[in-house]
Amino acid sequence: MACPICGKPPAEKYRPFCSRRCADVDLARWLRGDYRIPGEPAGNHETEE
Repeated sequence: MACPICGKPPAEKYRPFCSRRCADVDLARWLRGDYRIPGEPAGNHETEE
């Protein structure tokens, strides 16, 4: 399986990525919200007191 960011072979230390750089790129994408799971928008849920 190739690195999901650049396509190079993965390094054991950073598996499934090939380097720290690609792992950091993936983390940044998650933190920015680039990866999303499709579904209904979350609504405002009132909490019961």
